[in-house]
Amino acid sequence: MEEIAAARKRTVADYMAAANAYYYATRDPLGAAGDFTTAPEISQMFGEMIGIWIADLWSRAGKPPFYYVELGPGRGTLAADALRVMARFGAKPLGVQLVETSPALRAAQLARVPGARHHDEVDSLPDDAPLIIVANEFFDALPIHQYVATEEGWRERMVERQGESLVPVAGEVSADDAIPAPLRASAPGTIVETAPVSAAIMQRCAFRLARQGGAMLAIDYGYSGPAAGDSLQAVKAHRFADPFADPGEVDLTAHVDFTPLAEVARAAGARPFGPVEQGEWLRAMGIDARLVSLSAAAPDRADELAGQRDRLTGANAMGRLFKALALTAPDWPAPAGFPPDRKD
Repeated sequence: MEEIAAARKRTVADYMAAANAYYYATRDPLGAAGDFTTAPEISQMFGEMIGIWIADLWSRAGKPPFYYVELGPGRGTLAADALRVMARFGAKPLGVQLVETSPALRAAQLARVPGARHHDEVDSLPDDAPLIIVANEFFDALPIHQYVATEEGWRERMVERQGESLVPVAGEVSADDAIPAPLRASAPGTIVETAPVSAAIMQRCAFRLARQGGAMLAIDYGYSGPAAGDSLQAVKAHRFADPFADPGEVDLTAHVDFTPLAEVARAAGARPFGPVEQGEWLRAMGIDARLVSLSAAAPDRADELAGQRDRLTGANAMGRLFKALALTAPDWPAPAGFPPDRKD
């Protein structure tokens, strides 16, 4: 994409935002024919466990009318699986609200969830009933700022053209104030990442929950910071690629720091729970029992189904790297699968 590859120096955040905006607007990147596969595309059990989580929480909250909301819903596979299970427990939403800007993915979502309403951003979501919000592998694709420690202090990492290549370089303006206090004395060369766009979206969601009621479940690969390290990565055709080559043609993501997301949610009036490891959470929700049921109904697929479960929960697969963070409105019950909120 010529604009992204132009000679003008830009922050890593601006580069990532522009590249991913073009990337997602011009293709369906999911599945074997695409660049990557998300948990809902691996197994129906993933979306089903989320549906059980929602139905349980909704029931204990008094079965109020609510909207099902999903941020970055992919092909709509997760929503379809979750809504199917929710309906078995009577948890039928007033409507399905999907926050998605990609025309290609919007079409795929409507094919799986007819009647869903699309939004460009969370600010246009309904305000007349509680929201139950799901965000699976949403925050990892949002732009991050990177800062690098130099002999002269911290500088924001920039992307500039050098010859035929795009390369990351240290900027010229001091950025010491952007670095969490525990990391400011790090050695030269250390990289620290922040995600203010992610924090702003989480804040908006938490404000809505505090005002309207409801809950949120965010699942992504990441950690509980503060921590240093360069986590920006690119994937194309299910293989890692150079994040600074071929902008707009590869999927750019970064590890999610759940600590600032939980902190901004609490400050906005919501109650955060977790994060917990995805494998631990899925087992708490009953994925092993669901595997037994599915295998009994389709014995010829038992090994395939077990492999799907293992990929979602295994410590060396997605089970440990991926984490789940929950939010609830102040007067909603604690969610299943999470330890109690330590600030209660």
